[in-house]
Amino acid sequence: MIEYFLYSIGLLWIGFASIQDLRKREVANWLSFSLIIFALGIRLFYGLFSGGGFQIFYQGLIGLGIFFVLGNALYYGRMFAGGDAKLMIAIGAVIPFSESFMNNLQTYLSFLLLFLFAGAIYGLIVTVRISLRNFTEFKKDFVKRIKNNKIKMWIIMLLGLGFMFLGFFQSPFFSLGVLIFTFPYLFFYARSVDEKCMIKNVKVKNLTEGDWLAEKLRAGRKIILPNWEGLSAQDIKLIRKHYKEVKVKYGIPFVPVFFIAFLTFIYLWKSGLWDAFW
Repeated sequence: MIEYFLYSIGLLWIGFASIQDLRKREVANWLSFSLIIFALGIRLFYGLFSGGGFQIFYQGLIGLGIFFVLGNALYYGRMFAGGDAKLMIAIGAVIPFSESFMNNLQTYLSFLLLFLFAGAIYGLIVTVRISLRNFTEFKKDFVKRIKNNKIKMWIIMLLGLGFMFLGFFQSPFFSLGVLIFTFPYLFFYARSVDEKCMIKNVKVKNLTEGDWLAEKLRAGRKIILPNWEGLSAQDIKLIRKHYKEVKVKYGIPFVPVFFIAFLTFIYLWKSGLWDAFW
C-alpha cells in the first residue's frame, strides 16, 4: 500500500511543479525539498508501524543517492537547469517501493527510459511549434547554416548512406546509417531554434535570478558573461543601474516531461505492463 501514497504525492508535487515551470519558467526549491521530506517521512513511518523493518526506508535513501548523482551529472553536463536537477533527485526518493535493490534498479531504468522517450517527443513538438511561430528568422538561419556547411554535410550524409547500405546485410547498421544521415539537419535545426527563436528582449525590471543572458554586458567596470548558472541577484542589481532592456535566452520548460513520464510510469506499473515487458 505504501507505493500508492508515494506515487500520489509524487504525482501531486510534480504536477504542481509542471504548472509553475510553464507559468514562471522556474521551479521553487521548496517543492523538491518537501517532496524528499514527505517521501522519506512516509517510508520511515511505514517502517516504524508496519512491523516489516526499515528496508523500504533504506531503499528510499539509496534511490535518493542514485538520483542525486544522476541529477548532478545532468546539471554539470549542462543538460538540466538547477530546478530540473533537484526535481530529478527528489523523484529518486519516491519511485523505489520494493525492498529488493535489484527490483528497484529495474524500476529506475524503466522510469529513465520513459523519461528519455517522453523528453524526445515533447522536445520535438515544442521546438517545432516555436520554430513555426518564428518561421522567417528560423528559416533564414537554418538555410544559411546548411549553405555554409555543405561539404561537411555531404561527407556525413555519404557516411550515413554507407551504413544504410551495410544495413541490407546487418540490420543494426541501417538504423545507425539513418541516424548519421539525418544528424546534420537535426543539429542545425536545434542550433537555429536555440539562437533565433529562444532569445527575447526583456525589461530589466522583469529579470529574475537564474535568467540566462544571450550576450555579455558591461555594467560599469564589470563585464557580466552569459553562464550556465544564470544571473545572480548582484548581477541583476548592476544591470538595472545601466540598462533598460537586455537579451535573455529562454529554455524549453522541461518539468512537464517529468509529469508525463511519471504518469505513464504509474499507469504501466498499475496495469502490470512493465512486468510483462521485463
